[in-house]
Amino acid sequence: MVFWLIIGLLICQRLIEVLVAKRNEKKVKAIGAIEFGARHYPYMVAMHAAFFLSLIAETLLFQHERSRFFLLLLILLMVTQLVRYWALWSLGMYWNTKILVVPNAMIVKKGPYRWLKHPNYLVVAIEFVLIPLLFQAYITAILFTCLNVWMMMVRIQTEEEALHQYLLN
Repeated sequence: MVFWLIIGLLICQRLIEVLVAKRNEKKVKAIGAIEFGARHYPYMVAMHAAFFLSLIAETLLFQHERSRFFLLLLILLMVTQLVRYWALWSLGMYWNTKILVVPNAMIVKKGPYRWLKHPNYLVVAIEFVLIPLLFQAYITAILFTCLNVWMMMVRIQTEEEALHQYLLN
């Protein structure tokens, strides 16, 4: 029951974020945003969907129970969600799941962006470890951590090149 509640809440969260991203995409494209990384974007979306499918399959197939450290892991996950929404609110309409750059805009340096260039990517990396560990889904944790490292290498390089080319520092 707890498993389905947590997974359901996380999936709903992701779906709401997709809606926010679509709304923000329309706003920034209306003021001239340029999209980068469109080729790798479908792979990132597929990776995130596959993460939940893998987590569900592994947990059910191997009949994993909750971790002995469930409460601690859940608290850590909740803290990561606070950082996620702090990052989202700090970027405002510029937050997106896609790489959208408005030429000559200023780089956002408030909220967690004062200390980290990519706080939301850090949150995702932590989630790909914490969420599976809640239910002892170690295969999912290892597999998707590796896939996410590869995706973030591609994505951060693409984003950094776009930001340096089109934004004011």
